[in-house]
Amino acid sequence: MPSRIIRIIALIPFFLVLTAAQAAPLPIPKPPASGAKAFIIKDFNSKRVIAEQNSEDSVEPASITKLMTAYVVFKELLSGNIALSDMVTISEKAWRTPGSRMFIEVGKQVSVEDLLKGMIIQSGNDATMALAEYIAGSEETFAALMNRHAEEIGLQGSHFTNSTGLPGPDHRMTARDIARIAELLIAEFPEYYKWYSQKEFTFNEITQYNRNKLLWRDDSVDGVKTGHTDSAGYCLVTSANKDGMRLITVVLGTKSENARADASQALLNYGFRFFETHKLYDPGDPLTTTRIWKGATESVSLGLSRPLYATIPRGQYKSLDASMTIDNRITAPVTQGQALGKVQVQLGDKLIVEQELVALQGVDEGSIWQRMMDEALLYFE
Repeated sequence: MPSRIIRIIALIPFFLVLTAAQAAPLPIPKPPASGAKAFIIKDFNSKRVIAEQNSEDSVEPASITKLMTAYVVFKELLSGNIALSDMVTISEKAWRTPGSRMFIEVGKQVSVEDLLKGMIIQSGNDATMALAEYIAGSEETFAALMNRHAEEIGLQGSHFTNSTGLPGPDHRMTARDIARIAELLIAEFPEYYKWYSQKEFTFNEITQYNRNKLLWRDDSVDGVKTGHTDSAGYCLVTSANKDGMRLITVVLGTKSENARADASQALLNYGFRFFETHKLYDPGDPLTTTRIWKGATESVSLGLSRPLYATIPRGQYKSLDASMTIDNRITAPVTQGQALGKVQVQLGDKLIVEQELVALQGVDEGSIWQRMMDEALLYFE
Protein backbone atom coordinates (compact mmCIF):
# COMPACT_ATOMS: atom_id res chain seq x y z
CA MET A 1 0.00 0.00 0.00
CA PRO A 2 1.34 3.49 -0.80
CA SER A 3 2.40 5.54 2.20
CA ARG A 4 3.24 9.12 3.05
CA ILE A 5 6.16 10.38 5.10
CA ILE A 6 5.80 12.97 7.86
CA ARG A 7 8.93 14.37 9.43
CA ILE A 8 8.65 14.91 13.18
CA ILE A 9 9.93 18.46 13.39
CA ALA A 10 10.15 18.77 17.17
CA LEU A 11 11.65 15.74 18.80
CA ILE A 12 12.49 17.52 22.05
CA PRO A 13 8.96 17.51 23.60
CA PHE A 14 9.04 13.72 23.51
CA PHE A 15 12.64 13.50 24.70
CA LEU A 16 14.29 14.19 28.00
CA VAL A 17 15.15 17.87 28.32
CA LEU A 18 18.81 18.52 27.49
CA THR A 19 21.10 21.04 29.15
CA ALA A 20 22.98 23.61 27.14
CA ALA A 21 26.29 22.13 28.28
CA GLN A 22 25.95 18.89 26.29
CA ALA A 23 29.33 17.51 25.30
CA ALA A 24 30.55 17.52 21.71
CA PRO A 25 30.39 14.18 19.86
CA LEU A 26 33.16 11.78 20.77
CA PRO A 27 34.98 9.66 18.21
CA ILE A 28 34.09 6.03 18.86
CA PRO A 29 37.11 3.72 19.13
CA LYS A 30 37.00 0.02 18.51
CA PRO A 31 35.88 -2.11 21.48
CA PRO A 32 38.66 -3.38 23.74
CA ALA A 33 40.30 -6.71 22.94
CA SER A 34 38.50 -9.36 24.95
CA GLY A 35 40.61 -12.47 24.43
CA ALA A 36 37.31 -14.30 23.92
CA LYS A 37 36.25 -16.61 21.11
CA ALA A 38 33.03 -14.61 20.85
CA PHE A 39 31.42 -11.61 22.55
CA ILE A 40 28.53 -9.19 22.26
CA ILE A 41 27.45 -5.93 23.91
CA LYS A 42 23.72 -5.21 23.68
CA ASP A 43 21.52 -2.48 25.09
CA PHE A 44 18.60 -3.99 26.96
CA ASN A 45 16.06 -1.26 26.20
CA SER A 46 16.80 -0.35 22.59
CA LYS A 47 17.93 -3.90 21.60
CA ARG A 48 20.83 -2.30 19.72
CA VAL A 49 24.00 -4.38 19.42
CA ILE A 50 26.81 -1.97 20.27
CA ALA A 51 29.67 -4.31 19.39
CA GLU A 52 30.14 -7.99 18.61
CA GLN A 53 32.64 -10.57 17.47
CA ASN A 54 31.72 -14.03 16.19
CA SER A 55 28.36 -13.54 17.93
CA GLU A 56 26.53 -15.90 15.58
CA ASP A 57 29.01 -18.76 15.90
CA SER A 58 27.43 -21.79 17.59
CA VAL A 59 29.76 -22.84 20.37
CA GLU A 60 29.73 -24.90 23.54
CA PRO A 61 28.11 -22.76 26.25
CA ALA A 62 28.92 -24.75 29.42
CA SER A 63 26.75 -23.63 32.39
CA ILE A 64 25.44 -20.61 30.48
CA THR A 65 22.94 -23.29 29.36
CA LYS A 66 21.28 -22.86 32.76
CA LEU A 67 19.85 -19.52 31.61
CA MET A 68 17.65 -21.46 29.20
CA THR A 69 16.85 -24.00 31.89
CA ALA A 70 15.80 -21.17 34.21
CA TYR A 71 13.67 -19.63 31.45
CA VAL A 72 11.73 -22.89 31.07
CA VAL A 73 11.31 -23.28 34.85
CA PHE A 74 10.13 -19.68 35.21
CA LYS A 75 7.59 -20.24 32.42
CA GLU A 76 6.28 -23.27 34.29
CA LEU A 77 5.96 -21.19 37.46
CA LEU A 78 4.18 -18.41 35.57
CA SER A 79 1.70 -20.86 34.04
CA GLY A 80 0.91 -22.34 37.45
CA ASN A 81 2.11 -25.84 36.52
CA ILE A 82 4.54 -25.79 39.44
CA ALA A 83 5.07 -23.61 42.53
CA LEU A 84 8.15 -22.44 44.42
CA SER A 85 6.91 -24.36 47.47
CA ASP A 86 6.65 -27.69 45.62
CA MET A 87 8.86 -30.36 47.17
CA VAL A 88 11.01 -32.35 44.74
CA THR A 89 12.27 -35.84 45.59
CA ILE A 90 15.92 -36.08 44.56
CA SER A 91 16.71 -38.98 42.22
CA GLU A 92 19.96 -40.91 42.19
CA LYS A 93 20.68 -39.54 38.72
CA ALA A 94 20.38 -35.97 39.97
CA TRP A 95 22.52 -36.76 43.00
CA ARG A 96 25.22 -38.32 40.81
CA THR A 97 25.31 -35.56 38.18
CA PRO A 98 28.96 -34.53 37.80
CA GLY A 99 30.36 -31.02 37.95
CA SER A 100 29.44 -28.15 40.26
CA ARG A 101 27.05 -29.17 42.99
CA MET A 102 24.47 -27.88 45.44
CA PHE A 103 25.03 -31.00 47.58
CA ILE A 104 21.48 -32.30 47.61
CA GLU A 105 21.00 -35.87 48.86
CA VAL A 106 19.33 -38.76 47.10
CA GLY A 107 15.83 -39.53 48.38
CA LYS A 108 15.50 -36.23 50.23
CA GLN A 109 12.91 -33.58 49.32
CA VAL A 110 13.99 -30.07 48.35
CA SER A 111 11.76 -27.13 47.40
CA VAL A 112 11.69 -25.76 43.86
CA GLU A 113 12.79 -22.40 45.27
CA ASP A 114 15.89 -23.87 46.91
CA LEU A 115 16.72 -25.85 43.78
CA LEU A 116 16.45 -22.68 41.68
CA LYS A 117 18.77 -20.80 44.03
CA GLY A 118 21.16 -23.75 43.97
CA MET A 119 21.17 -23.66 40.17
CA ILE A 120 21.37 -19.87 39.80
CA ILE A 121 23.74 -18.90 42.62
CA GLN A 122 25.81 -22.07 43.05
CA SER A 123 25.48 -23.35 39.45
CA GLY A 124 24.58 -26.75 40.87
CA ASN A 125 24.28 -29.41 38.18
CA ASP A 126 22.51 -31.68 40.68
CA ALA A 127 19.87 -29.02 41.35
CA THR A 128 19.48 -28.41 37.62
CA MET A 129 18.94 -32.09 36.90
CA ALA A 130 16.40 -32.35 39.73
CA LEU A 131 14.39 -29.45 38.28
CA ALA A 132 14.50 -30.92 34.77
CA GLU A 133 13.26 -34.32 35.99
CA TYR A 134 10.52 -32.74 38.11
CA ILE A 135 9.13 -30.67 35.24
CA ALA A 136 9.47 -33.10 32.34
CA GLY A 137 10.02 -36.56 33.85
CA SER A 138 13.47 -36.94 32.29
CA GLU A 139 16.30 -34.69 31.19
CA GLU A 140 15.85 -35.80 27.57
CA THR A 141 12.24 -34.63 27.58
CA PHE A 142 13.23 -31.41 29.31
CA ALA A 143 15.84 -30.75 26.60
CA ALA A 144 13.09 -31.13 23.99
CA LEU A 145 11.09 -28.55 25.95
CA MET A 146 14.10 -26.23 25.92
CA ASN A 147 14.37 -26.55 22.15
CA ARG A 148 10.68 -25.83 21.70
CA HIS A 149 10.96 -22.63 23.76
CA ALA A 150 14.15 -21.69 21.89
CA GLU A 151 12.26 -21.87 18.61
CA GLU A 152 9.37 -19.81 20.01
CA ILE A 153 11.64 -16.96 21.12
CA GLY A 154 13.61 -16.94 17.90
CA LEU A 155 16.96 -18.42 18.88
CA GLN A 156 18.69 -19.09 15.57
CA GLY A 157 21.92 -20.87 16.52
CA SER A 158 21.15 -22.84 19.66
CA HIS A 159 20.33 -26.48 20.29
CA PHE A 160 20.06 -28.24 23.64
CA THR A 161 20.68 -31.85 24.56
CA ASN A 162 20.83 -31.38 28.33
CA SER A 163 19.83 -28.94 31.06
CA THR A 164 23.22 -28.39 32.70
CA GLY A 165 25.64 -27.49 29.92
CA LEU A 166 27.82 -30.55 30.28
CA PRO A 167 29.66 -31.16 26.98
CA GLY A 168 27.71 -32.75 24.13
CA PRO A 169 28.35 -32.86 20.38
CA ASP A 170 25.01 -31.25 19.48
CA HIS A 171 24.76 -28.92 22.48
CA ARG A 172 25.47 -25.34 21.40
CA MET A 173 24.51 -21.68 21.69
CA THR A 174 25.51 -18.35 20.15
CA ALA A 175 26.43 -15.13 21.94
CA ARG A 176 23.46 -13.42 20.27
CA ASP A 177 21.06 -16.09 21.50
CA ILE A 178 22.49 -15.93 25.01
CA ALA A 179 22.02 -12.16 25.13
CA ARG A 180 18.42 -12.67 23.99
CA ILE A 181 17.70 -15.14 26.80
CA ALA A 182 19.27 -12.84 29.41
CA GLU A 183 17.13 -10.00 28.07
CA LEU A 184 13.94 -12.09 28.47
CA LEU A 185 14.85 -13.20 32.00
CA ILE A 186 15.25 -9.57 33.04
CA ALA A 187 12.12 -8.34 31.26
CA GLU A 188 9.68 -11.15 32.01
CA PHE A 189 10.72 -12.45 35.42
CA PRO A 190 11.97 -9.57 37.63
CA GLU A 191 10.82 -11.37 40.79
CA TYR A 192 13.18 -14.27 40.00
CA TYR A 193 15.92 -12.34 38.21
CA LYS A 194 16.92 -10.77 41.54
CA TRP A 195 18.49 -14.11 42.53
CA TYR A 196 21.19 -13.59 39.89
CA SER A 197 22.63 -10.76 42.01
CA GLN A 198 22.72 -12.86 45.20
CA LYS A 199 26.34 -13.38 46.20
CA GLU A 200 25.98 -16.52 48.30
CA PHE A 201 23.56 -19.28 49.21
CA THR A 202 23.62 -21.74 52.10
CA PHE A 203 22.04 -25.16 51.76
CA ASN A 204 22.52 -28.22 53.94
CA GLU A 205 24.83 -26.07 56.13
CA ILE A 206 27.18 -25.53 53.17
CA THR A 207 27.69 -21.94 51.98
CA GLN A 208 28.82 -21.42 48.40
CA TYR A 209 29.54 -18.14 46.64
CA ASN A 210 28.38 -16.83 43.28
CA ARG A 211 31.22 -17.25 40.78
CA ASN A 212 30.45 -13.93 39.06
CA LYS A 213 33.31 -11.78 40.35
CA LEU A 214 31.78 -8.60 38.94
CA LEU A 215 29.08 -8.73 41.63
CA TRP A 216 31.82 -7.73 44.07
CA ARG A 217 33.69 -5.36 41.76
CA ASP A 218 30.92 -3.23 40.26
CA ASP A 219 27.77 -2.07 42.05
CA SER A 220 25.95 -1.58 38.74
CA VAL A 221 26.22 -5.31 37.94
CA ASP A 222 23.22 -7.43 39.00
CA GLY A 223 23.82 -10.70 37.10
CA VAL A 224 23.89 -12.93 35.26
CA LYS A 225 25.75 -16.28 34.90
CA THR A 226 29.15 -17.92 34.66
CA GLY A 227 30.12 -21.08 32.80
CA HIS A 228 33.19 -23.25 32.40
CA THR A 229 34.29 -26.56 30.99
CA ASP A 230 37.71 -27.49 29.64
CA SER A 231 36.38 -27.47 26.09
CA ALA A 232 34.19 -24.34 26.37
CA GLY A 233 36.68 -22.22 28.30
CA TYR A 234 35.58 -19.58 30.80
CA CYS A 235 32.32 -17.80 29.93
CA LEU A 236 30.35 -14.99 31.53
CA VAL A 237 27.03 -13.26 30.85
CA THR A 238 26.74 -9.91 32.61
CA SER A 239 24.08 -7.28 33.00
CA ALA A 240 24.64 -3.85 34.50
CA ASN A 241 22.31 -0.90 35.03
CA LYS A 242 23.82 2.59 35.27
CA ASP A 243 21.97 5.91 35.11
CA GLY A 244 18.97 4.30 33.45
CA MET A 245 20.99 2.51 30.78
CA ARG A 246 21.17 -1.29 31.02
CA LEU A 247 23.76 -3.27 29.07
CA ILE A 248 24.08 -7.01 28.56
CA THR A 249 27.46 -8.51 27.67
CA VAL A 250 28.31 -12.08 26.71
CA VAL A 251 31.91 -13.31 26.74
CA LEU A 252 32.62 -16.87 25.60
CA GLY A 253 35.79 -18.96 25.59
CA THR A 254 38.31 -16.97 27.65
CA LYS A 255 41.26 -18.62 29.39
CA SER A 256 40.56 -18.03 33.09
CA GLU A 257 38.09 -16.75 35.68
CA ASN A 258 39.94 -13.45 35.87
CA ALA A 259 40.07 -13.16 32.07
CA ARG A 260 36.30 -13.52 31.68
CA ALA A 261 35.66 -10.99 34.46
CA ASP A 262 38.19 -8.52 33.09
CA ALA A 263 36.87 -8.85 29.53
CA SER A 264 33.28 -8.38 30.66
CA GLN A 265 34.18 -5.34 32.76
CA ALA A 266 36.08 -3.79 29.86
CA LEU A 267 33.14 -4.27 27.49
CA LEU A 268 30.70 -2.77 30.00
CA ASN A 269 32.97 0.22 30.55
CA TYR A 270 33.25 0.69 26.79
CA GLY A 271 29.48 0.61 26.30
CA PHE A 272 28.71 3.04 29.11
CA ARG A 273 31.57 5.39 28.22
CA PHE A 274 30.94 5.85 24.53
CA PHE A 275 27.17 5.31 24.15
CA GLU A 276 23.97 6.61 25.68
CA THR A 277 20.37 5.41 25.52
CA HIS A 278 17.31 7.67 25.46
CA LYS A 279 13.64 6.86 25.69
CA LEU A 280 12.15 8.89 22.85
CA TYR A 281 8.44 8.08 23.06
CA ASP A 282 6.15 6.41 25.56
CA PRO A 283 3.54 3.83 24.56
CA GLY A 284 0.03 5.16 24.20
CA ASP A 285 1.04 8.77 23.64
CA PRO A 286 -0.62 10.24 20.51
CA LEU A 287 2.08 11.16 17.99
CA THR A 288 -0.24 12.13 15.14
CA THR A 289 -3.70 11.51 13.67
CA THR A 290 -4.62 10.17 10.27
CA ARG A 291 -7.72 10.07 8.07
CA ILE A 292 -9.91 6.97 8.21
CA TRP A 293 -12.16 6.33 5.24
CA LYS A 294 -15.64 4.80 5.53
CA GLY A 295 -15.43 4.79 9.32
CA ALA A 296 -17.70 5.83 12.17
CA THR A 297 -15.16 8.60 12.80
CA GLU A 298 -12.99 10.42 10.26
CA SER A 299 -9.66 10.10 12.07
CA VAL A 300 -7.69 7.96 14.51
CA SER A 301 -4.79 8.76 16.82
CA LEU A 302 -1.54 6.95 16.12
CA GLY A 303 1.19 6.08 18.61
CA LEU A 304 3.33 3.20 19.84
CA SER A 305 2.49 -0.05 21.61
CA ARG A 306 5.79 -0.10 23.53
CA PRO A 307 8.44 2.46 24.49
CA LEU A 308 10.83 3.57 21.76
CA TYR A 309 14.48 3.76 22.81
CA ALA A 310 17.54 4.79 20.81
CA THR A 311 21.15 3.97 21.64
CA ILE A 312 23.57 6.44 20.08
CA PRO A 313 27.17 7.60 20.43
CA ARG A 314 27.54 10.06 23.28
CA GLY A 315 27.12 13.71 22.38
CA GLN A 316 25.04 13.13 19.24
CA TYR A 317 21.55 13.42 20.72
CA LYS A 318 20.75 16.72 18.98
CA SER A 319 21.57 15.18 15.61
CA LEU A 320 18.71 12.67 15.78
CA ASP A 321 15.99 13.04 13.15
CA ALA A 322 12.63 11.29 13.31
CA SER A 323 9.92 10.75 10.72
CA MET A 324 6.68 8.81 10.42
CA THR A 325 5.57 6.78 7.44
CA ILE A 326 1.77 6.38 7.41
CA ASP A 327 -0.28 4.14 5.12
CA ASN A 328 -2.47 5.88 2.57
CA ARG A 329 -6.21 5.31 2.20
CA ILE A 330 -6.79 3.53 5.49
CA THR A 331 -10.29 2.07 5.42
CA ALA A 332 -12.46 1.10 8.41
CA PRO A 333 -12.79 -1.07 10.33
CA VAL A 334 -9.53 -0.48 12.21
CA THR A 335 -8.68 -2.38 15.37
CA GLN A 336 -6.84 -0.92 18.33
CA GLY A 337 -3.15 -1.78 18.01
CA GLN A 338 -3.35 -2.29 14.23
CA ALA A 339 -0.11 -1.28 12.50
CA LEU A 340 -0.73 1.66 10.18
CA GLY A 341 2.79 2.93 9.62
CA LYS A 342 6.24 3.26 11.15
CA VAL A 343 8.31 5.66 13.20
CA GLN A 344 11.92 5.87 11.99
CA VAL A 345 14.77 7.55 13.83
CA GLN A 346 17.97 8.36 11.98
CA LEU A 347 21.39 9.69 12.90
CA GLY A 348 22.72 11.28 9.73
CA ASP A 349 21.96 8.83 6.95
CA LYS A 350 21.92 5.82 9.30
CA LEU A 351 18.65 4.29 10.51
CA ILE A 352 19.02 3.87 14.28
CA VAL A 353 15.66 2.39 15.19
CA GLU A 354 12.31 1.67 13.57
CA GLN A 355 9.04 0.75 15.22
CA GLU A 356 5.45 0.21 14.11
CA LEU A 357 2.99 3.10 14.41
CA VAL A 358 -0.34 1.70 15.62
CA ALA A 359 -3.93 2.82 16.05
CA LEU A 360 -4.52 3.91 19.65
CA GLN A 361 -8.28 3.33 19.29
CA GLY A 362 -10.48 1.11 17.20
CA VAL A 363 -12.69 2.60 14.49
CA ASP A 364 -15.84 0.76 13.44
CA GLU A 365 -17.23 0.75 9.95
CA GLY A 366 -19.41 3.79 9.33
CA SER A 367 -23.05 3.97 8.31
CA ILE A 368 -24.16 3.32 4.74
CA TRP A 369 -24.35 7.09 4.19
CA GLN A 370 -20.80 7.65 5.54
CA ARG A 371 -19.42 4.86 3.37
CA MET A 372 -21.16 6.23 0.26
CA MET A 373 -19.89 9.75 0.89
CA ASP A 374 -16.31 8.57 1.40
CA GLU A 375 -16.51 6.36 -1.66
CA ALA A 376 -17.43 9.41 -3.70
CA LEU A 377 -14.61 11.48 -2.16
CA LEU A 378 -12.11 8.71 -2.83
CA TYR A 379 -13.09 8.73 -6.50
CA PHE A 380 -11.59 12.21 -6.79
CA GLU A 381 -8.48 11.45 -4.74
